[in-house]
Amino acid sequence: MTNKDYYHILGVNGDATPDDITQAYHAAIAANNNPDAGEAYQTLIDPEKRREYDENYIGPFDPSDSYLVEDLETITAEKKPKTFKDTLWNITKLLLKIAVTGLLLYYVFSQIHIDQVKTLISQSNPWWMMAAILTFFVSTMVSASRLMSFFKSIGLNIRWQFNLRLYMLGMFYNLFLPGGIGGDGYKIYLLNKNYKMPAKKVFWAILFDRLSGFWAIGLITAVLVIFLPQLKVLHITPVLAWAVFLAATAVYGFVAYKFFKDYTKHFIEAHIKAVGVQSLQVLTILLVMIALHHTEKYAPYLSAFLMSSMAAVIPFSVGGLGFREFIFKYVVAEMFHMNGDLAVVLSLSFYVISGIISLLGVYYVFRTDKLDKDLPAKEKK
Repeated sequence: MTNKDYYHILGVNGDATPDDITQAYHAAIAANNNPDAGEAYQTLIDPEKRREYDENYIGPFDPSDSYLVEDLETITAEKKPKTFKDTLWNITKLLLKIAVTGLLLYYVFSQIHIDQVKTLISQSNPWWMMAAILTFFVSTMVSASRLMSFFKSIGLNIRWQFNLRLYMLGMFYNLFLPGGIGGDGYKIYLLNKNYKMPAKKVFWAILFDRLSGFWAIGLITAVLVIFLPQLKVLHITPVLAWAVFLAATAVYGFVAYKFFKDYTKHFIEAHIKAVGVQSLQVLTILLVMIALHHTEKYAPYLSAFLMSSMAAVIPFSVGGLGFREFIFKYVVAEMFHMNGDLAVVLSLSFYVISGIISLLGVYYVFRTDKLDKDLPAKEKK
């Protein structure tokens, strides 16, 4: 089984026609730019060889340079028989995640006033909570659209209905199935399998989607620093925050356009959407605070939310549960000396809201055949 990306070698997409492949092959031969062009052509021009290649090729993933290490390991392992050692390791990772989640939650709840937390929840305004749920759902749709922008950059043109369903399914995997393949990993696997798109291209598109989210969080955080005089204690001034953000943006943009140009065709569009996603999620937390009748300063809690969002991406706990609450409470109570009880309620509320929206993807766990419902036949497997 080869790990060579024949589509990439010839410079064609996974849905390339025989004519496209032939033209690309002749161009590669004329340019004499790849010694594997002949091998790639012989495989892709033959329908039977191409079918076999598409079914078996996953992509030359290198976990050492990957962001979604767990997902990639799971995907590449699917082509090999699972051993007892593999199964034991997967179970161990799951148990460790559950243990870390439990320990973090135990610590957080031991540091707050449970009665106060119960009071905050019981007296919350359900209508504002509903508004928060709706706002988060809209942010999810914008987030799915952002991912489509990166998919378009690599020539993966899928219908928005399918993309949204796949996105919802991915959210469900990430939040509720920590022991299996992650949501991003499942997207890579499914798009590689059904659309014949090289898995590594899909991986990098998803990675840049994540990075755009981090960039947007950095931008909004830099804006909020202006309203946080408490950060002067840490010698963080608005000028310093903006200097760091602009420097990081310059490096990020240079690396992307210099070394990953294929993924930058819709770069600005995707990052505008990223700002929209994070702004809507900040608005979600703001609406939750209103629902909890909070009337004091908002900026410290919003900043803590953004910091916890970045930290929660690290796969230390189940769906970020526990880790987000720990960061949220620490930032609010220790850095800003404000209400730690409210911080925990805000964090848990956001997790519950995320869970409610993620449950929309459970349908496709049991009915994967409905993922491509109503799509043209050429877009189906």
